[in-house]
Amino acid sequence: MNFTRWSARLPGTQRRAAARTEQTASPNRRGEGSVPAARTEQLTDEPPSVPAVDELRVREVLDRVPSLVALVHGPDHRIAYVNDAYTTAFGVRPLGERAREALPELDALGLFPLLDQVQRSGKPRTVKSRKAPDGRCYTFTCTPVAQGDGKGGSDGRGVLVFATDVTDHAEAAERLRASERRQRETAVTLQRSLLPQELEEPDDLRIAATYHPGGTEAAVGGDWYDVITLGGGRTALVIGDVMGRGVRAAAVMGQLRTAVRAYARLDLPPHEVLQLLDGLAAEIDANQIATCAYAVHDPNEGKLVYASAGHLPILVRDENGAVLRADEPTGPPLGTGGWMHASGSIPLGPGSTAVLYTDGLVERRDADLDEGIAALESALAGATGTPQVVCDRLVRSAGVTPDHDDDVAVLVLQHPARTGPESELFRNAALELLGGVEAAPRARAFASGVLTSWRFPADLHDLGVLATSELVANSLQHGTPPMRLRLRRTDRRLIIEVTDGDDHLPRRRRAEPGDESGRGIAIVATIASNWGCRRTPGGGKAVWCEFALPRTQAP
Repeated sequence: MNFTRWSARLPGTQRRAAARTEQTASPNRRGEGSVPAARTEQLTDEPPSVPAVDELRVREVLDRVPSLVALVHGPDHRIAYVNDAYTTAFGVRPLGERAREALPELDALGLFPLLDQVQRSGKPRTVKSRKAPDGRCYTFTCTPVAQGDGKGGSDGRGVLVFATDVTDHAEAAERLRASERRQRETAVTLQRSLLPQELEEPDDLRIAATYHPGGTEAAVGGDWYDVITLGGGRTALVIGDVMGRGVRAAAVMGQLRTAVRAYARLDLPPHEVLQLLDGLAAEIDANQIATCAYAVHDPNEGKLVYASAGHLPILVRDENGAVLRADEPTGPPLGTGGWMHASGSIPLGPGSTAVLYTDGLVERRDADLDEGIAALESALAGATGTPQVVCDRLVRSAGVTPDHDDDVAVLVLQHPARTGPESELFRNAALELLGGVEAAPRARAFASGVLTSWRFPADLHDLGVLATSELVANSLQHGTPPMRLRLRRTDRRLIIEVTDGDDHLPRRRRAEPGDESGRGIAIVATIASNWGCRRTPGGGKAVWCEFALPRTQAP
């Protein structure tokens, strides 16, 4: 047999091994076990005559190669040959027997369909890293060879099976995959630790959020969200996205989130918060692009006041199922500088649902961004249930899977429409403060009547009237018209708020024994659970205080 032509059928490693064996063989020996030198001859399209392996002079070569080699022939794959390496790995195999019974290891590895395919097609096939019953891993290459008279055909074609032990490679690959899994789990844990562990729970809103890390690499992303109760019944909601992945993006995200919480405590309008954040972002890393949307919900106003620094528009589904898009005004991403941000507003009355999200929820490589937002609007229009149910439904409708290639953060808030007995726990009362000093006794009488009608206990009633008196007196002395008193109760607290037209914010100070004023805010701060003040649109201010309700007053 022409060994050069025959060896050309072997995989590269076996062919080189066979060639080396031929070169080391004695050129004068032509007896049993020697390999004849190759001779040049004209090749034709007619398949060569291939005798049985036992008749081949290359058997010595096959017995020496480290790969496992087996030859089967015929439609039922009868064993024609197995080399020494195969016998060492799986034991002695009877020649002439059907491979399905005599080579059970091939059956366990699922190779018989592959043998059938190679025999029918006459084309070699390779399967990588199959695990044998003994725990070793092999890569199999099945090559068709002619049998008998060499005329070929599927019935007369054999299959030469080469199995290379790749156990070491497979184990190394598995160790690498395990290491990557651990690194990814660590990265995801780090990312989640930078997000709120528990969302704050405002009285008037129901909120849920979700975060899905993107990609399979061990790199943290820069998506984040937060919920911040501002006091006086107001709630700040924020979502942002630091572009890129890795420790740097996570570090910038963590600093921005911390800064937002600090700025939110100042109770500034949304555009002023973003203005401060813009300057900080430039100091942190001028080359790191970050977007952010910051919104404030005030239940007294029934709307969401927001500002956006290059972030995607907030979506609001009203009580009738119509979806509104808060896409104006918007500004450039954080850190660009030189831009004056502006605030906008969108209705958020009882029965409404708002969604804040990052681009991973709506952005796809094969679709326009507006198409993704439109699809989210459609999904939100039909989404009902609790905030968590809505959140999960939006994520599913967007096709977010564990192997999603971008981080996804979603924040859903609902302003419930309360009816029946629950509505008695959320009530408002307001009084315009007209006139001069006579407004103070009128305010006290109004507060007393309201608190009595709300059936508060006597001690809370008296504290509420006292706080009302001090806040109104402070406004009459230091503020300007128009003045307004508002009392509000929720299922958890009583809120008293006085607004006027002067933007000078009061502060708590220590009054000296001889001072005739300066004790009002100190008294309020002492008797109330919490108090605060903020500037209002148009140049005025609001001063408020809260009293936590006794457990008997809360459900």
